[in-house]
Amino acid sequence: MKKINGIDNFSINSESIITIGTFDGVHKGHQKILKKLITESKKLNLESIVLTFFPHPRTVLNPNYALKLINTIDERSRLLEKSGINTLITHPFDKNFSQLSPEDFVKDILVNKLNIKKILIGYDHRFGKNRTAGIKDLKKLGLKYNFKVIEISAQEQNNVSISSTKIRNSIIQGKIKKAKSYLGYDFSLKGKVIKGNEIGRTIGFPTANLEIEEDYKLIPKNGVYLIYTKLEKQVFFGMMNIGVKPTLELKKESIEVNLFDWKKDIYGEFLEVFILDYIRDEKKFDSLIDLTDQIKIDKKTCLKLIEGK
Repeated sequence: MKKINGIDNFSINSESIITIGTFDGVHKGHQKILKKLITESKKLNLESIVLTFFPHPRTVLNPNYALKLINTIDERSRLLEKSGINTLITHPFDKNFSQLSPEDFVKDILVNKLNIKKILIGYDHRFGKNRTAGIKDLKKLGLKYNFKVIEISAQEQNNVSISSTKIRNSIIQGKIKKAKSYLGYDFSLKGKVIKGNEIGRTIGFPTANLEIEEDYKLIPKNGVYLIYTKLEKQVFFGMMNIGVKPTLELKKESIEVNLFDWKKDIYGEFLEVFILDYIRDEKKFDSLIDLTDQIKIDKKTCLKLIEGK
């Protein structure tokens, strides 16, 4: 898959079939669209292109809207590559780009830059300045500029009944299994392992503290989770705590991972953890001993869940 940063850095000699969207989550609904895109591209020998945007258009058009995303840019790129598309174009979305009229967007971007023959798009897709144009406008412009619009009907979209918003809400609420049922894969967090207060080490549960660089990445609700990671080509299970560690009264948000069968030092390395289940809410205990006893119970709960898999 070719990865292009910005439409101006892309050139094409052949004709293409494209789809447009933010594709946050690259969930089962997205996967269905991508499969259709690739089937059509092979049938007609067209280059398959996904045009996506960063930052998310909503955060540019409404700066007060603090939208957190299911995927980082790298995660989204990796997931889209798995679909088998030829080219991914990530275009910087800004105020100037948002001011393009519907016809200018079609003529200058879709036709002149991307050389489209077909576009696969949802029935409710809006585009152009102030999102004034819809599917009917796109079909009219398709007749004018000689490309065909393949409409994803309301019935097709409703049959899948999945949205990035539903998935974000599930993750925020700690409904990890529900999120996975929509995504088709395990939601993950990736960060650099940094030094913490090392209290976990003193009570027999050493932790890797994750620092996530992307401030737009969605973090699940505070609490304890069952996770796994891949290190040295092996899978290691563990548990993760997200929160402020109220028993220790530290008040600073942290993400701490305790791996059950891993003993080596991984400070400074990047660790990706895949979240399997929500175990319990974060809670303040009367003492460090009570907290340690609860962590032992949490580990037993996690091990039982692993045995059941």
